[in-house]
Amino acid sequence: MWFYFAGPLFYKGWYHLFYQYNPYGEIWGNIVWGHAVSRDLIHWLYLPEAMVPDHWYDSNGVWTGSATLLPDGSIVMIYTGSTNESVQVQNVAFPVNLSDPLLIKWVKYSGNPILYPPPGIGLKDFRDPTTAWYTPKKKWRITVGSKLGTTGTSLVYETVDFLNYTLLDKVLHKVPDTGMWECVDFYPVSMTGDNGLDTSVNGPGVKHVLKASLDDIKKDYYALGSYDVVSDVWTPDDAEMDVGIGLRYDYGKFYASKTFYDQKKKRRILWGWIGETDSEHTDIEKGWASVQAIPRTVLFDGRTTTNLLQWPVEELESLRLNSLEFNNIDIQTGSLVPLDVGTATQLDITAEFEINEKSLDGMTEEADVGYNCTTSGGAAGRGRLGPFGLLVLADKTQSEQTAVYFYVAKDIYGDLKTFFCTDESRSSEANDVGKQVYGSIVPVLDGDKLSMRILVDHSIVESFAQGGQTCITARVYPTKAIYDAARLFLFNNATKINIKATSIKIWQMDSAFIRQY
Repeated sequence: MWFYFAGPLFYKGWYHLFYQYNPYGEIWGNIVWGHAVSRDLIHWLYLPEAMVPDHWYDSNGVWTGSATLLPDGSIVMIYTGSTNESVQVQNVAFPVNLSDPLLIKWVKYSGNPILYPPPGIGLKDFRDPTTAWYTPKKKWRITVGSKLGTTGTSLVYETVDFLNYTLLDKVLHKVPDTGMWECVDFYPVSMTGDNGLDTSVNGPGVKHVLKASLDDIKKDYYALGSYDVVSDVWTPDDAEMDVGIGLRYDYGKFYASKTFYDQKKKRRILWGWIGETDSEHTDIEKGWASVQAIPRTVLFDGRTTTNLLQWPVEELESLRLNSLEFNNIDIQTGSLVPLDVGTATQLDITAEFEINEKSLDGMTEEADVGYNCTTSGGAAGRGRLGPFGLLVLADKTQSEQTAVYFYVAKDIYGDLKTFFCTDESRSSEANDVGKQVYGSIVPVLDGDKLSMRILVDHSIVESFAQGGQTCITARVYPTKAIYDAARLFLFNNATKINIKATSIKIWQMDSAFIRQY
């Protein structure tokens, strides 16, 4: 594989801490923190374990946390520990030697834990502190995920020294019936530029993103809004698209994500975790479970003004090898077009499609009011204007295939809506793995072609529509479409219209260099 390793999610510079399982405990054992180092976010060296559960306040696991880089160059790590009584508390750790560029050794604060669950919060409902942001009152704030009953919430604490904290009276935000908020993330995005912003930036031309991982359903939701640093309240731009009920980073197998600000290239980068959908028994046999998604840059979408754009980091392109290009391919209704690209297990694909505007006229006989990627038949379903797209990780008979496609539908007002979907239902002949159909609406502005980028890596398919407006990650387990047997096809299951693939570019991808330091 190119890039992947177990677990998310903590980062300082090009130094990445991630949690992993100690296989010598119960089935998965205790959680510890491993770490790795990279110069380019693609090639990685594993370092020794950074933190292990060796105190009463983290004896059941060193859990999710976040680093804050202070103005004087020092670093503070705040993380959740699960105590010997399974109470969730917050702890602090520091690098032993800041002059060590690898930050191999960490020391836990002698006064840990620094925070306990406050009154009214469950002892197991208090975790995952964020990176801190600096306020005009010269104090630092963090938020910690929690819930009150079934209302997901983010508590806010203020500090000047990262050792003593005050719980603020108001929560940053809360949304009823969303359950426990894990891995909360809170950061600014620029409405006017293409650069990322440091976590403490606020003011005109800035929106704030609030993101939560919903523990009940294991999905990552975000919303755009405004942050009043004086009252310490974040307000969503659209209450109907609030955290947990609106937009998602990714509509596939993608969870427990976290961003960081890259000071060197002035960008915000998103990490995400791709879990398994096979059996625990299989994971134990293979000796590992779960992988890291390709890191993505995150920007405010200045064209729609309603969502973020996510795109694979530019460093990924350093793995591109030989390329092929196909132009102006007509894909007839109900047809399949093979693309001869050689080995098709590690690919970077960009594709653009056009629909003849005249074909959109007279669609009165088909109103796809209830179209939904997950429930509407997947790639095998047929409508007037879709589905159409690509079959990746397919064998020559298509008995195994993972479909990535568009579906154009009409709502009850006669307006067209475009859906972007990934269908795993035929991704494997194995019968003990998950096979979902994922997807959602993707905004398509007037004059835009339908475009997608697909990253294929043996058993991972990461897909990005319309420049990263909608993203889908698939974890698949092909048994036949592997190595030299993997193929690539264009397909069009629309019933009334031919589709033109105006441009398809395909790069073979090299493997990343990943090993022990």
